[in-house]
Amino acid sequence: MNAPWKGAGSAARDPFQAFTCDDHSFDVIRSVCIEMGWPPEKVNKGGLRNAVQSLSISASPQILFVDLSESGDPLNDINGLAEVCEPGTVVIAAGQVNDVRLYRDLVASGIQDYLLKPLNADHLRDTITQAQAVFMAPRTDASTERPHLSAAIIGTRGGAGASTIATSLAWLFSEKSKRTTALLDLDVHFGTGALAMDLEPGRGLTDAIENPGRIDGLFIERAMVRASDRLAILSAEAPISQPMMTDGGAYHQLLDEFRTAFECSVVDLPRAMLIAHPHLISDANVTIVVTEMTLAAARDSIRILSWLKSNAPQSRVIVVANRVHPTALEISRKDFEQSIERKVDIIVPFDARLAAQAAKLGKTLAEVAKGSKTGLGLTQLLEEALGVLDEAGAAKSKPKGSSLMGKFTDFRSKMPARKDKKAAV
Repeated sequence: MNAPWKGAGSAARDPFQAFTCDDHSFDVIRSVCIEMGWPPEKVNKGGLRNAVQSLSISASPQILFVDLSESGDPLNDINGLAEVCEPGTVVIAAGQVNDVRLYRDLVASGIQDYLLKPLNADHLRDTITQAQAVFMAPRTDASTERPHLSAAIIGTRGGAGASTIATSLAWLFSEKSKRTTALLDLDVHFGTGALAMDLEPGRGLTDAIENPGRIDGLFIERAMVRASDRLAILSAEAPISQPMMTDGGAYHQLLDEFRTAFECSVVDLPRAMLIAHPHLISDANVTIVVTEMTLAAARDSIRILSWLKSNAPQSRVIVVANRVHPTALEISRKDFEQSIERKVDIIVPFDARLAAQAAKLGKTLAEVAKGSKTGLGLTQLLEEALGVLDEAGAAKSKPKGSSLMGKFTDFRSKMPARKDKKAAV
């Protein structure tokens, strides 16, 4: 992990400063400041305008609270605040307008949170604690960033184990390769990505599908569930009575944000998605086709490989034969390869004991299978996937514009690890 980045001149910064318009807010904020051990005189009367005037001639605090109650155009005025704040400042805003669109616009502009007045001391304390975590989180030096690797995992048949491969590969990217990794499970109703790691999926993915306009770096930070410092998951368990109606735009936006926020992304892509949303494969560096050694799987492998050849020529295809039991094959490897007219790249042996142990422990198969033949096959898959970047001459990430309030803090690189296994949405 890199050392915490606190912005320019952080050593001389105050930990907190507030500018508020009314007496009640003034008293609540002062009491919380005293609890936190901060100087209460850093709580000032006057709202956003006073904050801009004060910060134009003094150092910015680590965490800044501003009251927007007297602002006629909060979004435009926040722009003025950005001009006088030093990089890294985490901003909390408050106001009297209870409008979800205003909230979303303010959060999208880069502030940490928007609180509705009258202020509640417990809510304010929690928000400040979250702001501290964001400020102290490590920041990745852009000069040392590695090219983004996007991997799509497709199962030829239900039960082939594509989700097991997806969670294992994501874990290997994060733990063995030490790369920040996002796992996106697109089986919205029956996904097992979070379940495999003993996590609650939360509502992040369903919220993204229902409100694609909310998707930005801060949404990614809040919606994803952290499995570790380097691995985050976006999954769902939507009610089976609730169809997810989408044109796929939300999925594309999520993948776009992943390219900015992470070094690797792994997409568990149900095969039906190839039909409904073929664009999801367009930016994948590598596509991993997970299959069984059966007649039906051979037929569907032929069809999927043909589709990929026509629709994703830029993607390196790796065929993985999973759950292979050497004494109980429906089709031999030789016959299977002749049927699909290409070699099987990797064999992952079936080990019922390891699979059961992984399920009981709430860990990925790759983590439990270290040192076994199954683990060796998964490690080989990791090496094959990483080798795609070398073969492509270190393919570059798709550029992404910075947010309006990027001057406050780069939220995409400040994602504190979750401890409670629940998404903050």
